[in-house]
Amino acid sequence: MREISSDITFELAGGDVASVRVARSTRLVVRDGLVWVTRSDDVADYWLEPGHTLRLRRGERLWIGTEHEAARVAFEMPAHAGERAFDWFARAAARFGLHAGDGWRTV
Repeated sequence: MREISSDITFELAGGDVASVRVARSTRLVVRDGLVWVTRSDDVADYWLEPGHTLRLRRGERLWIGTEHEAARVAFEMPAHAGERAFDWFARAAARFGLHAGDGWRTV
């Protein structure tokens, strides 16, 4: 079983099943292929096509599989509020010729 705690993309060969545990709240994004997902504490199975997403809860377990062809899926962590605020500040500073966080400053 793999533990997902950061952004990661991986491939499943046709007919493969992967078991993962979600360490932090994240989002599953299907990049290529058709996959099915079974979640712990959920009676439904999910069939996802490329572009479909599924929000995942911290601590849940997943079983992800494909039937016949390979698939590629990505786990994406949401940005924390502090990171979003820093990103906004960096973009705003760049408009004025300042470069926040890169170790350089305009004089």
